[in-house]
Amino acid sequence: MEWVLAETLLAQSRDPRVLLGALCRGEASVERVETLRFLLQRLEDEEARGSGRDAGAYPSAQLQEAASEAAVGYLVPLLRGRGPELPRLRRRVLRAAAGGLRSCVRLTGGQQWAAALAEEALRDLSAVQPHAPDASCRPGASGAEAAVEVLVALGPCLRPREDGALLERMVQTALALALGEAETGPAEEVAALAAGRLLPALGRVSEDALRAVWAGLRAGASDPGAGLLDVGRRLQVLSALAEKLLPERPEAGVDARRCWHFWRTVQAGLVQAEDALTRKRARYVLLRAVEVSAELGDNCACTARNGNDPSLFWWHEKKKDELLKFWENYMLIMETLEGNQIHVIKPVLPKLNNLFDYAVSQEKGFWLVHPSWHMCIYKRMFDSENKILTKEGVIHFLELYETNLLPFSLQFSEFIVGPLMDALSESSLYSRSPGQLIGSGSPLGMKLQKFLVTYVSLLPEEIKKSFLLKFIQKMASKHWCAVPILFLSKALANVPRCKALGTEGLVALRDVLQCTMITHQILLRGAAQCYLLQTAMKLVDVEKVSFSDVSTFLMSLRQEESLGRGTSLWAELCDWLRVNESRFRRPSDWSSAGLDETSYLNAYVRNLVQEYVKSPAGESKENSFMPDWFEAKLVAIMVLLAVDVEAMKNQYSEKRRIQNVLRTFLDPLLDALMKFGTNAYIPLLKTDRCLQLLLKLLHTCLLKGSSTQDDEVLTVLQNFVLSTTESISEFILRRLTMNELTSVSDLDRCHLYLMVLTELINLHLKVGWKRGNPIWRVISPLKNASIRHLQEMSCGKEPVLEGQIQKVVSMGALAMVCEASDQKPELQLDSLDVGPVETFLSSFQLNQTLQKPRTEKKGRYALTLCFCFSFFEESSSSHGWGKVVAQYVHDQWVCLCFLLKKYHALIPTAESEILQPFLPAVQMPGRTLQSALEALTILPSDQVLPVFQCMKILVPKLLMSCEALCMESFNGAWKIISSLSNTQLIFWSNLKAFVQFVFDNQVLTIAAKVKGQAYVKIKELMYKIIEMSAIKTGVFNTLITYCCQSWIVSASKVSQASLSSAQSYSELVLEACVFGPVFRRDQRLIQDVQTFIENLENQCAANAVIENTKREDHYVRICAVKFLCLLDGSNMSHKLFMEDLAMKLLEKDEFVSKSRTRYYVNSLQHRVKNRIWQTMLVLFPRLDQNFINGIIDKIFQAAFVNNQASIKYFIEWIIILTLEKFPQFIPKFWNCFSYGEEKFKTSFCTFLSVLAHLDVIIQNIPEKKLILKQALITVLQWCFSHNFSIRLYALLALKKVWNMCKTLQLEEFDALTPVIESSLSQVEHMHGVGNAKKNWQRIQEHFFFATFHPLKDYCLETIFYILPRLSGLIEDEWIAIDKFTRFTEIPLDVGFQWYLSPTQLRELKPGDWSQQDIGSNSAEGDNQSEWTDVQRKIIPWKNHGPDLELELEFPDRAAKLGKSTGRLIVVASLIDKPTNLGGLCRTCEIFGASALVLGSLHCISDKQFQHLSVSAEQWLPLLEVKPPQLIDYMQQKKAEGYTIIGVEQTAKSLDLTEYCFPEKSLLLLGNEREGIPANLIQQLDVCVEIPQQGIIRSLNVHVSGALLIWEYNRQQRLRH
Repeated sequence: MEWVLAETLLAQSRDPRVLLGALCRGEASVERVETLRFLLQRLEDEEARGSGRDAGAYPSAQLQEAASEAAVGYLVPLLRGRGPELPRLRRRVLRAAAGGLRSCVRLTGGQQWAAALAEEALRDLSAVQPHAPDASCRPGASGAEAAVEVLVALGPCLRPREDGALLERMVQTALALALGEAETGPAEEVAALAAGRLLPALGRVSEDALRAVWAGLRAGASDPGAGLLDVGRRLQVLSALAEKLLPERPEAGVDARRCWHFWRTVQAGLVQAEDALTRKRARYVLLRAVEVSAELGDNCACTARNGNDPSLFWWHEKKKDELLKFWENYMLIMETLEGNQIHVIKPVLPKLNNLFDYAVSQEKGFWLVHPSWHMCIYKRMFDSENKILTKEGVIHFLELYETNLLPFSLQFSEFIVGPLMDALSESSLYSRSPGQLIGSGSPLGMKLQKFLVTYVSLLPEEIKKSFLLKFIQKMASKHWCAVPILFLSKALANVPRCKALGTEGLVALRDVLQCTMITHQILLRGAAQCYLLQTAMKLVDVEKVSFSDVSTFLMSLRQEESLGRGTSLWAELCDWLRVNESRFRRPSDWSSAGLDETSYLNAYVRNLVQEYVKSPAGESKENSFMPDWFEAKLVAIMVLLAVDVEAMKNQYSEKRRIQNVLRTFLDPLLDALMKFGTNAYIPLLKTDRCLQLLLKLLHTCLLKGSSTQDDEVLTVLQNFVLSTTESISEFILRRLTMNELTSVSDLDRCHLYLMVLTELINLHLKVGWKRGNPIWRVISPLKNASIRHLQEMSCGKEPVLEGQIQKVVSMGALAMVCEASDQKPELQLDSLDVGPVETFLSSFQLNQTLQKPRTEKKGRYALTLCFCFSFFEESSSSHGWGKVVAQYVHDQWVCLCFLLKKYHALIPTAESEILQPFLPAVQMPGRTLQSALEALTILPSDQVLPVFQCMKILVPKLLMSCEALCMESFNGAWKIISSLSNTQLIFWSNLKAFVQFVFDNQVLTIAAKVKGQAYVKIKELMYKIIEMSAIKTGVFNTLITYCCQSWIVSASKVSQASLSSAQSYSELVLEACVFGPVFRRDQRLIQDVQTFIENLENQCAANAVIENTKREDHYVRICAVKFLCLLDGSNMSHKLFMEDLAMKLLEKDEFVSKSRTRYYVNSLQHRVKNRIWQTMLVLFPRLDQNFINGIIDKIFQAAFVNNQASIKYFIEWIIILTLEKFPQFIPKFWNCFSYGEEKFKTSFCTFLSVLAHLDVIIQNIPEKKLILKQALITVLQWCFSHNFSIRLYALLALKKVWNMCKTLQLEEFDALTPVIESSLSQVEHMHGVGNAKKNWQRIQEHFFFATFHPLKDYCLETIFYILPRLSGLIEDEWIAIDKFTRFTEIPLDVGFQWYLSPTQLRELKPGDWSQQDIGSNSAEGDNQSEWTDVQRKIIPWKNHGPDLELELEFPDRAAKLGKSTGRLIVVASLIDKPTNLGGLCRTCEIFGASALVLGSLHCISDKQFQHLSVSAEQWLPLLEVKPPQLIDYMQQKKAEGYTIIGVEQTAKSLDLTEYCFPEKSLLLLGNEREGIPANLIQQLDVCVEIPQQGIIRSLNVHVSGALLIWEYNRQQRLRH
């Protein structure tokens, strides 16, 4: 087009000055400047050829003068000034102006001028760098862009020798900009221009410039800090200069194949996750290198940095075929990965195994091809956005050692510790495979374990240590989710035993333990800790660590989650210590004189206890803080470990041996404790430490998962503690009552003393309570002293710190005594008579807070007081004054709760009944409940538990008389519960207390009886709890368990009306029966892994230590079902409750069916309906005939609904049971067959399935003839149905019924024999193709007809596990029978059949008969070693690189794309929709059209266009021709020899199949709605239409264009 334009201009004037002068006047528009460039290029070409349009047309002097004027007067100022505002237009102007300037320089022969202009442009470009001398005068982005364009244009005009220095400076500046060598990096746009345009242009100028560019690229690649952006820019330059750097001539000076940095850059580009263009360039450069190597045929190698590693790239002519095959497969895999589609990629993965076959020499045992190339493939898969592809890549990598014997490679180990572990941090990868049972374990987790065990076993010993250390340190370097850290820990724990880790490794393992603590999944957290401890025992080199290191490591484990005494893990740890005791590293100052080699542990523990009990040096008695519990925990664990290790050594020793060992360890502690009561000068910190150790010993010593009665260690320890009781109790009594606790920090000591006192009480109760024991002598004085202190402090004196602290201490002590007395009746010293203690507690002002003590006081005491007060004001929240007050109020309510429980019989139902109460808090419940409401507003949520407990006692008494107050208490309590998170420890205790007082059986009964606002509020709270359970798993469990337990207790006490309250709240049981939300994937994964850990049982110590809270959603239904199983149909209240529930279930089923007539398998509607009919089956044996008579029609109606398979089986089953138990309903069953077939269609299959079990239905009926006759008549008519499914079911039923008739030898049916036998014979021996015969075979083998027995198989296991499994229901709905037995909160019903009868149903595998043929061969392809053919996305270039100058306009882009373009132009100016234009752009690029013409180039920035084009616009020449300009454009193309072809149906249009496309064709596509306008049709040479056979008039314009483009392409291929 530009050639025609230039010719037209030259034809108008013979003087170039006139033409150039005309173009250089006016506004610098894009069209004007590009036209000027076209003209100058035309003049340059003619001058180069030495001839004008005719002889002497343009005198050389005039031409030079005109060119000089155009350059100096127009182009240079234009490049220095501002251009158009729009970046795209400005870029076109600058490039056109620079191109014109180059032509002017060549026309004038001004090489020196070119150098001067290049110097000026280089100065402007250098000023862009941050370290430029005059950084304040930097040009903007447009100025830098102009400088780049000038340098690109004038570079070829420079003289390599004279301007060599200038060229070198140009290269250095361009490299600094492109590769970001400046401190903070250049502007992004300028850097992209330098990399994309300037460096490639300079590399083409001369060999010296090329070598300079190459040297700069190599230097940049060696920088370890080079980022991903730097890699992309280097590859941008490398791909543009590929022909120069990877030459086809062996004499070329530069050969990038031999450079290590070059190949590292290519590999970095191949795995560039976020930049597809960079990956494309890397693949191109790699392909170019391989093809050049094959064509040259010379041997070359890139020397590796590590002499032991293979070359990054090498070529040998003798290995040409193998190398070509290797790189062909490699490129195929990398190109396929670009698709991100697993169905395309998976068939290609076997070729990855072939790469290892080519890359490894099995004979010599070393790598032929550097393993980093394989790692690039895996890294690319790991970084994929498609998690399925990531998982496939991880699994393929983990399976490497199953099929390959790979030599050791350091890069392989680094890849495992790096990208592989990063990929393994994604939790979703550990999900179960389809069809895998819940709890069977993660396939990826098992493969990870097998891989790690195999890989570590094959590592050389000197490498194994560093690899394992790096692996563990990588685990500690990030916060992992619960699932990945669990399976990584499990894999490590199974690594074969070796001496790999020292102190550094143990520290790394401790850091990993800290990572596990962040997860809220307690069981998974505990299991991970168990595996990490096992890892330490297997991998630690005991000679490099000391007992001190080991004990510190053990402190990172949580005893309540993993390392519990008595577990298998504890025994394993003891055995490890026993075996390695003499080999542990000993401190340098350790003296082993006189010690046996095996007694090092005992000596260490004795020394540990002695050092611990020692008085701390430099202690100040005043204001000393209580020590941390860490050291006490450490000493306690080591003492008990040493005792158990000693017991292992002497398994058959007597109790005295254990007693002696323990006495040896604890002598320093016991001696100190014995002096507590007599020595008042023992340092305070020493007493604290001793009491802490005492508590930790008692808590740690408790066995987990076994009986404590057989534990000799615990018995001996308790006896030791009992011997010190008197001394300890006297010490505690003195400390609590003698005003010795005076500061805020002393409150922690008070808590410690009360815990010790509670433990001592428990111990004495265990051995037998005696009135004369030391604890008995302490409790009464403690109560009296506490009351006295509280009374003295309430005299209205101004509060001081010591007094306020003593009040808190006294109230805490009183609360402890009350709490202990409440739990242990033996401690109740007084009878029910009201004494001074009860009077004080009852009259105490509730919610009394503590006023802050004064902070100023005269005298010496002022300093101390100010110090104390400033401490608790500025200390952490745990010691803040608000915390102190909250504890004080909390203890008040603990005391009151004890009082209310003790005198609950005295609580009146209304306060007016007591005129002069002697126990105000008890006898004035309304005022007390009001105080409880106030307490909820002032107490933090972790202190409200005793308030809830008081409410539980008060609300039933006041519900009738003070309903509004009770409802207010409901609302206040719920506000607290709803604000808590279920991950907080206090949530569950608070929720349980809330449920116990709101849903107390008395409260429910009274509310249901009155039917007032409280009844409505309780139901509202019930539904809120159910709603909360959808996001907080386990909430509904708490509610339904408590209610069912309370109803069971009440039912056992009262024979009649015992379930009246339950009947009023039957909605609760209804919701429980159908409960079970659809889980998110992450929730399902957590539950799967938890089940897997639970199934390990004693193999994982966490199962023994952590109590199963039964918070899974399954347990809601289990609780409801077990409750229903306990009900007695002969009890009227039970009977009414079950009938009401059954009616509600049927109503809910009807509602669900109507809400959505069609629902998908395993949808929420499917699951709810499934649960409804499971519950109906559970209730059925307890429903009598009268009730069944009222619901039988509803059951039949439910059978007519279009149900999923599992629901269909349950309905059929319940119909069979109904007809068998109540044969009088059989006539109603026959009536179901009288409905019209067209209305219900396949629903009749349900009733025909019931008929197939007629033998069970009539087994107890004496007269069977009439029923069999009716069955034959009914089923025969359906054997001739037009519907195949109905006909199949009818034939099956006919066969079953006819066999019964023959067994009974009924002669009455002889007349039907020929018809029946003929029908059955025909179906048995049917011939022909299709699935009819297969389906007949399958339906007879189907479990519901061949194996299932409706009576023998009636049990919970069939209902809740076997039938859902066999019917294809998702695993979430399978409830194994062991979960029913494990849920002990509701007792078993001994009369109910729990387990499966002796049938084969349990052994059957899932699979619906009608679907068994689908997918039967689906796995065959996956098992093939290599697919014969796979999808392949080709690179559409061979010897040319991908275009780097994406902004070049036609024809520059077409010339530099390096593609074999055709002569087809597609004109889409009339098309409006971006989706059509985007798809058309993609089609044109794929089939090599020479250009696509658009009405506006702005459309390519549209997201819809880009979504369809998938970057095709970057690789296809685009032109903008607006619709009004189409006639002129088509005329120009006609002049160039193009045939103008319209894609339209006209009167003279030709059939596409008959038309022969000329080579130079222009396709004009019409508008989506109006087609090609009439005025344009007149300009066409021919119209072509696509033949069609359908009714619709036209195709989509993109589809039409694609068909014609393909046909043109096909014809051109045939010609060439």
